[in-house]
Amino acid sequence: AATSGAVLKKIRKLGAPKGTKTPEGFLFPATYTLTAGSSAKQLVNKQLQAFKQSFARVNMAYAHRKHLSRYDVLIIASMIEREVQVPKERAYVSAVIYNRLKQGMTLSIDATIRYFTNNWTRPIRQSELDKDEPYNTRINRGLPPTPIGNPGLASLKAAAHPAKKSY
Repeated sequence: AATSGAVLKKIRKLGAPKGTKTPEGFLFPATYTLTAGSSAKQLVNKQLQAFKQSFARVNMAYAHRKHLSRYDVLIIASMIEREVQVPKERAYVSAVIYNRLKQGMTLSIDATIRYFTNNWTRPIRQSELDKDEPYNTRINRGLPPTPIGNPGLASLKAAAHPAKKSY
């Protein structure tokens, strides 16, 4: 249901670049009430609607001044969501990402490697850290090609407006 043509068309209207093949990042994490017999398509539509409503509450002015698109902010938010252990650190992690992007540094976000390798529990292997693939932000500069998860509103807000720190 999530990768149907209709869904991919909807996420383009929400900011996904043409050619995006997955709704990763756009399926808003929340609790949904569905009636018995509801389809996966109905759930996905609710998630997309919730994403649209939530993202509308995000002030994008700062991110736009930094020449970041809605999709860029979504990618950053997904990294924040996966990387942060303590909620109050979201804006700090966002500041690190913005500062590293500005300086042309690698982001070095391990969650992007974990996403690519689908490894969320075991230690990351040296071979995974060394592998030149698009989600390896220890090797490649800039943002990964897609979001690495579905961020909540707090991560979206932090991604659009980082803390003012030099970390």
